[in-house]
Amino acid sequence: MIGIGYDVHRLAEGESLVLGGVTIDSSMGSVAHSDGDVVLHALCDALLGAAGLGDIGEHFPDTDPRWKNAPSRMFVEHAIALLSQHGYSPVNIDITLILEAPKIKPYKDAMRNEIASMTGLPVQRISIKATTNEMIGFAGRKEGVAALCACMIKSGDNA
Repeated sequence: MIGIGYDVHRLAEGESLVLGGVTIDSSMGSVAHSDGDVVLHALCDALLGAAGLGDIGEHFPDTDPRWKNAPSRMFVEHAIALLSQHGYSPVNIDITLILEAPKIKPYKDAMRNEIASMTGLPVQRISIKATTNEMIGFAGRKEGVAALCACMIKSGDNA
């Protein structure tokens, strides 16, 4: 089964930028209730969606003070635990980041390693790519960052 996730957050001066569980050196960061990690939020939605288990907002509403400044790693680990409880496990993860700056190439391996540690997948089954928005729209004006994620999951009987 396949799931698709998407997340976007505004960027602002003085906020932290966390992507894929890694703190990125940047003067701009995500404005969010949690740590604002669009990569892990999109991943969480893709995993939950593939299994028909809702979305991140249902499990971790931004109206709940328990999730204020929460590390998004918790959300992914919760999604993986739910998958396991329902007899599913991830097969692969493909993520695309959309942002003008900073360049993420220096952080890709660290992000892949972080995601591998959260999901139990080998690093080779995790892809992280980035693209700009060619200076068009909110991402092009450096007002926000977005992430898309596709993942495949399998049931225990398809192993």
